[in-house]
Amino acid sequence: MKPNLSLLKYSKQIVGSLAMALILPAVSHAAGWNIDPLRVDLTNNKKTAAITITNDSTAPTTIQIQPIAWSQVEGKEIYTPTKDLLVSPPIVTIAPKTSQIIRLALRKVADPTKELSYRINLQEIATTNADNVSGVQVALRIGIPVFVQPLSGKSQPKLSWKVGLVADNMIKLELRNEGTAHVKITDLVLSSVGQEQAIANEIGSSYILPDQAHVWFLKPSMTENFANGHFHLKAFTDSINVDTVIVVEKP
Repeated sequence: MKPNLSLLKYSKQIVGSLAMALILPAVSHAAGWNIDPLRVDLTNNKKTAAITITNDSTAPTTIQIQPIAWSQVEGKEIYTPTKDLLVSPPIVTIAPKTSQIIRLALRKVADPTKELSYRINLQEIATTNADNVSGVQVALRIGIPVFVQPLSGKSQPKLSWKVGLVADNMIKLELRNEGTAHVKITDLVLSSVGQEQAIANEIGSSYILPDQAHVWFLKPSMTENFANGHFHLKAFTDSINVDTVIVVEKP
């Protein structure tokens, strides 16, 4: 069953050594949107898709839809306008308690070997409320990931992990994606090897695109010298779950 979501809101809990669950409930925000699906996958043979936006509020909402190319450089997100994707309609007003289908189409040939990444930005156009001039108008923006499989077929991430200690006894955990597809990390925990006592964790989600890296700085839950030790790493991803032992690099 696909979850509907109006604002990406996560409820997660780490239990014992690690029992990770990413919960994506159908949550309403001020604009009252529900969106389905939350991610689009295209191929060279399947170049079209549809996104349904439902306005659950009691007032009409106007949304501008914009496709953008998505890349990363040294851990920073880069968004640039693109004509690779066509969206229709590009702007829409949705009446209360009704839905609108947004159609998108890929206008270029897929990459020979590597996954392509885009986002569909849904930008709410705020309207003036004559009855509440002093009220704060919040314009919402939601980005829906779009991934295009390469011509060579199914692409896969390849994860390379490094861990070390930095100033103030913080733990630096680095992931480099050496594969041909993105990976989405949703929650991770570092534990002691053998005793499986949780030392540090990160709750949240991060995308790492092909040939890119991401760094987490984690505060350990205990003061201990880990310089010559090992960590047991567990992480939940959108491809394969991670369960491995990594060596703490020497400074």
